[in-house]
Amino acid sequence: MEIVLFLFMVAFISLSGVMMPGPVFAAAIVKGAKDKHAGAWIAAGHLVVEVPLILAIAAGFHYLLKADEVKMGIGLAGGASLIYMGTRMFMMREDTKAMDEAFPTHAFFAGVITTISNPYLFLWWATVGAALILAALEFGAIGLVLFIIVHEACDLVWEYFVAYTTYRSRKFWTKRTHILVFGGCGLLLSVFGVYFVLSVVPIW
Repeated sequence: MEIVLFLFMVAFISLSGVMMPGPVFAAAIVKGAKDKHAGAWIAAGHLVVEVPLILAIAAGFHYLLKADEVKMGIGLAGGASLIYMGTRMFMMREDTKAMDEAFPTHAFFAGVITTISNPYLFLWWATVGAALILAALEFGAIGLVLFIIVHEACDLVWEYFVAYTTYRSRKFWTKRTHILVFGGCGLLLSVFGVYFVLSVVPIW
């Protein structure tokens, strides 16, 4: 019974993080505008980055993510990537055909790139995520496996929902709607990028 309650807690905490607007969310909207199943591919790309990270933390490497040098490197590299993608998307907001160029061609790779370039993800796993993983290990290997399944299922459900909803609603979009949605996503990515860069650069 304890493990069931734990998994419910995992689902709640995971969804609270997954549903926060960010790079992967933006990718789900962009790719979802053309493919109703794009969310599944994005979640798969997210998974191939996240599962190895989870296993590394379970093996005791979460302290590495807390090192100042590592946090600075992640913040600068990830932030710069987000600014680049966000700026391109904003500049292409009026060109429906060129918009896809702001992200890698396939939704799977868009999921990989937006996951890697999101510094928040690594910081979340170094803190909240690490605590959940340690709690999962109290139930042994099965606890860790179930934790991964539940967490990744939350990612899949949310990204699929976002992409599918975008796809189904696109027929109601006007040119202005397209510009506002994609321009907004571009600004969102850029703002996240600037925030992450500034958060790791010492201000004297």
